[in-house]
Amino acid sequence: MAEDALRQAVETMRTVRDRCVWTQAIDHRALVPYLLEESHELIDAIESGDAADMREELGDLLWQVLFHAEIASRAVAEAGAGEPFDIDDVAATLVEKMVRRHPHVFAGETAETPERVLELWNAAKAAEKRQRVSVLDGVARSMPSLALAQKLIGKAAQVGVGNEVALAVHDASEVGAVPESEEELGDLLLTLTAAARANGWDAERALRERLRALEADIRDAEG
Repeated sequence: MAEDALRQAVETMRTVRDRCVWTQAIDHRALVPYLLEESHELIDAIESGDAADMREELGDLLWQVLFHAEIASRAVAEAGAGEPFDIDDVAATLVEKMVRRHPHVFAGETAETPERVLELWNAAKAAEKRQRVSVLDGVARSMPSLALAQKLIGKAAQVGVGNEVALAVHDASEVGAVPESEEELGDLLLTLTAAARANGWDAERALRERLRALEADIRDAEG
């Protein structure tokens, strides 16, 4: 049943691409705003705990995947652009990757703790990405700034650039500014954003500029 439904979704996408003039005019780049919107709507559904909304939003996100794959399947290969691919290629690539990254499930490795699973995952990922020369390679700069900050702080720790961040936490604790729960963290972030607004500062820009400096520190540490 599930397989038939998925195949029907693929065929529906192909029919829409064939017969809908709006859909025919859309390319990968033009779809990005819709992908972002659908992703955020799914997050809202997950956080609200509404199963019906989650089911619908997962479907909308799946439609975006099918849409991109259908566009790619009809693309004319250009120099440097790679060969066309379809949803079956996407699925096959996904299966191959997940099998490689779960050797404790599909191979002879043993993982009895989440920490061990993460070690195996990271080892497999590192083997796949040998061409990467920096811990920053592969980090999506289009991530929301707070999510990007958490990612970059983790990358900084990998190359020993953590002292400045640690000192900032220590200094904040001295004045009682370190939250003790996610709820308090939310309050603090809202307070800081309100302070930015009161002073005419752009909170998003301020964090992104600070993150650019952190990226520079990471690259310097890598030599």
